[in-house]
Amino acid sequence: MNFPDQARHVLRGIGPLGLVILLHIGFFYALYSGLLQAPAPVPTKEIVATLITPAIPQPARPVLPPTPVPVQPAPKPVKPAPPPKPKPSPKAISSPKAPPEMAPAPIEPAIVAAPSAPASPAAPALPAEPVPPATPTAPAQPKSVSSGVEYLQAPAPEYPPLSRRMGEEGTVMLRVLVNERGRPDRVEIHKSSGTLRLDEAARRVVASRYVFKPYMENGKPIPVFVTVPIIFNLNS
Repeated sequence: MNFPDQARHVLRGIGPLGLVILLHIGFFYALYSGLLQAPAPVPTKEIVATLITPAIPQPARPVLPPTPVPVQPAPKPVKPAPPPKPKPSPKAISSPKAPPEMAPAPIEPAIVAAPSAPASPAAPALPAEPVPPATPTAPAQPKSVSSGVEYLQAPAPEYPPLSRRMGEEGTVMLRVLVNERGRPDRVEIHKSSGTLRLDEAARRVVASRYVFKPYMENGKPIPVFVTVPIIFNLNS
């Protein structure tokens, strides 16, 4: 008889109550022997993981050529100025005096005929400098006379209407240049009447309508300056 058959035979002889008792006995035996104790905790190991970032390759920088340093030319050597030549003293230039006891023998002068000088060509005649023209002399100014001049025609001037309405009066003294024919060449106001209208009326009538007798000197007429008064009077 093998082991499974023996076990079935024993279980069948024990019955259900004996099976329960065997189970309790087995439980207490296992508890006593430590089979039912909790398993010891397994120690955990701490694993540290470090992420390593791959290095990014940097682009190589271009190597610049070295900056050339300008080479300054070496300064030219300055030549020293030559020392001034010593001037000979006047004593060295002068000829030494001959000793009195050794007088030189007189030298007879040699007669040398001078060569005839070649005839020099005649120098060209220089042009004559132009003579500046003579400055014309200014004509003599006519002289002024106070007598010896007579009127051949001396009409009265026209009274300016505005001066008459405003009651303007006065005497104008005119300086007149009388030519050889007795006509006035120039009429200037020598002394004003105080009114421009009266002065202009007097100058206009003398310059256009007055005629004088020519002034004679040494039997011939000459131009002279005379003073002519022109009177403006409202009552005349």
